[in-house]
Amino acid sequence: MTKLEILRENLAGRNDEVMNYQINIDNFIRAIAKIDADYAEDPSLVEFRKNLVNLLASNKAEQLKAVIIRDVIAEQVAELEGS
Repeated sequence: MTKLEILRENLAGRNDEVMNYQINIDNFIRAIAKIDADYAEDPSLVEFRKNLVNLLASNKAEQLKAVIIRDVIAEQVAELEGS
């Protein structure tokens, strides 16, 4: 397997990783909104909502890291394809 082939596989994996983070982010945003709209008075969900807020922040940070690495891999792929 060549470096280019490996990089292409890694690029596909990073694209999947970014999408998985986005799915989590979207789900956390919707869950927080649902709790706020439908369950704001339920004290048993206070801690769960706090956890969702923390998970949202964490997933956004991890997604950004994955985007940076994905972009670096994409640059290498473009360089190797151009040579």
